[in-house]
Amino acid sequence: MRYDVVVVGGGHAGLEAAWAAAALGVRVALVTINPERIGMMPCNPAVGGPGKSQLVAELTALGGLMGRAADATAIHTRVLNRSKGPAVQSLRVQVDRDLYALKAQEILAERPVEVIRGEVASLFVEGGRLLGVRTVDGREIPAKAVVVAGGTFLGGVVWYGRRSRPAGRQGEPPARFLSRSLEAVGHTLRRFKTGTPPRIRADSVDFSELLVVPPEVPPGSFTGSPGPHAAKLPTWQTRTTSRTHRLILENLHLSPLYAGDIVGIGPRYCPSIEDKVVRFSDKDSHLLFVEPDGLATSEVYLQGFSSSLPPELQEEMVKSLPGFGRAVIQRYAYAVEYDSLDPTELTRGLRSRFLPGLFAAGQVNGTSGYEEAAAQGLLAGLNAARYALGLSEVHLPRESGYIGVMVDDLVGRGTDEPYRMMTSRVELRLLCRADNADERLVPLAVEWGLRPREDLEAMREKYRRVEAELRRLEALRVDGVSGLVWLRRPENTYGALAERFPPPVPLSPEEAYQVEVRAKYAGYIERQEQLREKLRDLEGFRIPEGLEFPRVPGLSREAVEKLSRVRPRTVAEAARVPGIRDSDLTALLVHLRVLSR
Repeated sequence: MRYDVVVVGGGHAGLEAAWAAAALGVRVALVTINPERIGMMPCNPAVGGPGKSQLVAELTALGGLMGRAADATAIHTRVLNRSKGPAVQSLRVQVDRDLYALKAQEILAERPVEVIRGEVASLFVEGGRLLGVRTVDGREIPAKAVVVAGGTFLGGVVWYGRRSRPAGRQGEPPARFLSRSLEAVGHTLRRFKTGTPPRIRADSVDFSELLVVPPEVPPGSFTGSPGPHAAKLPTWQTRTTSRTHRLILENLHLSPLYAGDIVGIGPRYCPSIEDKVVRFSDKDSHLLFVEPDGLATSEVYLQGFSSSLPPELQEEMVKSLPGFGRAVIQRYAYAVEYDSLDPTELTRGLRSRFLPGLFAAGQVNGTSGYEEAAAQGLLAGLNAARYALGLSEVHLPRESGYIGVMVDDLVGRGTDEPYRMMTSRVELRLLCRADNADERLVPLAVEWGLRPREDLEAMREKYRRVEAELRRLEALRVDGVSGLVWLRRPENTYGALAERFPPPVPLSPEEAYQVEVRAKYAGYIERQEQLREKLRDLEGFRIPEGLEFPRVPGLSREAVEKLSRVRPRTVAEAARVPGIRDSDLTALLVHLRVLSR
């Protein structure tokens, strides 16, 4: 059978790619080595957190499935950074690891996606045209477009101390040959590294020595519909000790990273425990989170304790932690090294610059994290389907939100290490909050065919109620001032105001939150809107597609080299390329004005 889109890989990027492509009505196949592991969480059993929950909110607004699956299988939720402003408040949802994968597979089955068991060995290319993929057992799977979402499986090698073996993750074989095919069409590959902590038998932990972190009640959710067990289980905290640190420092020669065996670069913002001890030698201890793996499992997950040290040393390290003196490790920590593309070789729609019809998403593009992968998957799957239908590529501009920032960073700047999304990367984060993702992105989702039109009207009705309530508060007199002025005082809340002066129709919790944020942060929001206009002005200076940067007078050699490689479309994009100086931007603007005369 000939498909319109073939997705390679069944992780979080592959799931969203297949789901989004199928929304456009094209024929989709998802090829994966192990279909039973589709949607599996190989690392922490959680979705969200700072920077990441905003990605999931945007993904949900665009019609993605991650938020639905997380809410349905949640066992513990908390809003992080609650004491800070709404721009950085971030929901984190602890899920049941096994149920999450099953729920994701169940949601995927709502659309006609054919799942094919197999390992893709190569792209099927003839005469410079992409015709599909070939599997290791010789099958040809014809397709108009292909999305590569291989995660850590491309050339994957797992490490336990100085011992290694080929694997995409523990117990699963790698994709052994696809990397060569990507190189053959012109892509540059790098080696990156990530890791995962040990899993501990829960009945071997003395929880009385740990700090209990109860779930929030009522529970939070990405979709507005928390699952039945969202406030079911607590999590816990413990800390490393001086003995933990001594064991690590005395045995660094057993680490494949410090011994030079691993050449892949690891994530700066999710370091292994040995990295933390070495890099932050002034700290006496490091905080660790003890998280349940699920409702019916006997394992807990030791977040913050990823390691590539040998299993026998891990036994001693774990037992050095408060509450873990008699701990039984069920699965050891390990590091995994894998191939990734240079994302500057992709368009903003995540299409290869070298081979029309080829798209890439997830860790293969140099990112780290489920949420980053899923967001890319949706965009790549959408554009793969549009390519198959003969439609133009679409993308999310940087100012549209976190997904737009992430893709702009990857494609415009590239990354020398696994990229993690953070709130600090987003210039307009007060305008791009998780709570208004629907207002920003549902119109695009409907326009692109990812959501039904009735969702747009429901979203607009929600914000009509919000605006009507803001107008009512403006006219209302409360303690000698308008309701809006009263609400802007730090000690006052919308809940208290609505109790004294109820609106004609009660607002939903989401609508009430919108009213409070828009009232309290009106001045800050206005300043961010002014900043957005300034950024738009720079975006207005478009760079001709075929501009030869070596012929631009006054550009530094470094600027010529980097701009020629990245090919920014606007001066604003050029300004975000690392190494580009103000003098380079001035030279570029002068040259563009000369060309426009």
